[in-house]
Amino acid sequence: MLPSSNGGVASRTKLDHMTEISAQAFIGEGVTVGDNVKIGPGAVILGPCVIEDGVYIGPGAQIGAPPEMSSLPQNAAWAGDLQHAGVRICAGAVVREGAVIHQGTYRETTVGPRSWVLTRAYLAHDVLLGADATVSAGVSVGGHCEIGDRVNIGMNAVIHQRRVIAPGAMVGMGTPVTRDVPPFAKVYGTPPRIAGVNDVGVERAGHDAALAEILRSHYAAGEFFTSGLPEDLGSLSEAAEWWAAHDDLRPTSVSMQ
Repeated sequence: MLPSSNGGVASRTKLDHMTEISAQAFIGEGVTVGDNVKIGPGAVILGPCVIEDGVYIGPGAQIGAPPEMSSLPQNAAWAGDLQHAGVRICAGAVVREGAVIHQGTYRETTVGPRSWVLTRAYLAHDVLLGADATVSAGVSVGGHCEIGDRVNIGMNAVIHQRRVIAPGAMVGMGTPVTRDVPPFAKVYGTPPRIAGVNDVGVERAGHDAALAEILRSHYAAGEFFTSGLPEDLGSLSEAAEWWAAHDDLRPTSVSMQ
């Protein structure tokens, strides 16, 4: 790991451990950068922040600005005024051009291992994004949201603050997600509705394809596992347990034939 030394524009473009930082990037104090990291020109990374190994950060990405909360100080982290709970970009993640990720207030705002945050996407304070997830171009995710592993959020979708999107779910382009999305559900439309199951996601996650049909039957019947798990979920039980562990879930409405 390489701690920031001068809180300013990176003075070296290639470091001994194969990390490559553009001379036009700004790496502030309190930022730790791992091995084999690439940071493009115009990127701004403010502390506290941890960039783990193998991360790619595109030109113009902005990571670590203070939370957008009027009750908290808008500190000048670029001048060494470090506050708040930090940001963590986990190993192998990709943050593309113009993406914005804000500091957490009580926990690190986190991008999970191997996840992609695409061009112009926004993750607000305290967001937890799981592993192998995709936040597509133009998506806005409100504060305190929790997004599970292998979630795919389509372009320009908007996720209301404090919402939960369970592992394997898929959110369609432009969808305003105002309620919680259960495991491997497909949600789209305005107002948003559960319109099916992410069959491809079920198989790619290593589950038996037949389990997708079982999940579809539960959702069509309005069963969302908020008060106990049925025995027929098989290996999907782990994702259902992750979902059911959250309090006060408000599942998205269903529109399935």
